[in-house]
Amino acid sequence: MQEMNRLLRPQAAGSMEDGRMAGEGFEAFYEAERDGLFGALVLITGNRHEAEEIAEDAFLALWERWDRVSGLEDPTGYLYRTAMNGFRKRRRRAALAVRHVLHLAPAEDLFAQADARQVVAQALAGISRRQRAALVLTEMLGFSSEEAGRALGIRPVTVRVLASQGRAAIKNNMERNDE
Repeated sequence: MQEMNRLLRPQAAGSMEDGRMAGEGFEAFYEAERDGLFGALVLITGNRHEAEEIAEDAFLALWERWDRVSGLEDPTGYLYRTAMNGFRKRRRRAALAVRHVLHLAPAEDLFAQADARQVVAQALAGISRRQRAALVLTEMLGFSSEEAGRALGIRPVTVRVLASQGRAAIKNNMERNDE
């Protein structure tokens, strides 16, 4: 009876056999990879329930894209990458929810601070010393143009012009570096 139903169903652009093979391909992939992924996620999360949910989400994401994923050189690597991205996304959401509920300040990220200092230093290195002094005093240290002018021995309007020129030069340098 099943064979007769299969023969009576209208076929899409590809043959039914092709569609069935694609489905069986994913099923075989799922059977081969589910235990390994689940075991790895249990070790990573420390929670069997969470590991199961992440694994299900990863397999669902692959199933939705199986026509493209099956042609990849390493679909298993793509599966694990998808699962790890899901794990990190859950952790970020949980941490954000906790901070929001407890009104905690974000943790001090020393690497991000170091990166920011390096970006600022590189940006400032690309402008003149006078522009750099004007920008550091007004933008970073919060001096007014009058206070910065007194410190630099120039008029306040000159401080504003130098700071404006410095910002424009930094913007141009950053746009050139992005290209």
